[in-house]
Amino acid sequence: MSFNAAMKHRFFSLLCVAVTGLLTIISAQGSLAGDRPAAHLQEYQITIDATKLVPMSWWQIPGVTPSIWNSDPESLDAPKTSERRDLSLRPGKYKFISFTFDFPFAVGLNGTIDYSHALDQCVQGRGTQTLVVLCKRTYPHGGQPDPYYDQKPNNG
Repeated sequence: MSFNAAMKHRFFSLLCVAVTGLLTIISAQGSLAGDRPAAHLQEYQITIDATKLVPMSWWQIPGVTPSIWNSDPESLDAPKTSERRDLSLRPGKYKFISFTFDFPFAVGLNGTIDYSHALDQCVQGRGTQTLVVLCKRTYPHGGQPDPYYDQKPNNG
């Protein structure tokens, strides 16, 4: 191979590497600037509506809203059941907690709410972006009293 041919080959190889690198950088910048975040990082506006709970109380979503357990009720920053609250939540598992009732729920990759079908008498909003809490306490889901509460005290 002659010196000129070797130089042309080397120049061509360096040019290919440079062009490939430049295209990689341009592609990466384009995907960072214009694309939406990955589905699991996308935040969705989820409305929590506990306004059906009477009398007024407080609730929390751990890690998202202030705790209901740490403060004086007069200065409590936690959301009240007298108001709807919009939260920015990423897909994942969460827990609604009030003083008398708590339950897990999830935000799916499409931004909709899901929860156990066993909660249907006390919670609404599956498949939407609004979680509606209807019950102050949960009761046996078939509507029948739980035999546990009918037990007689042990006299022994």
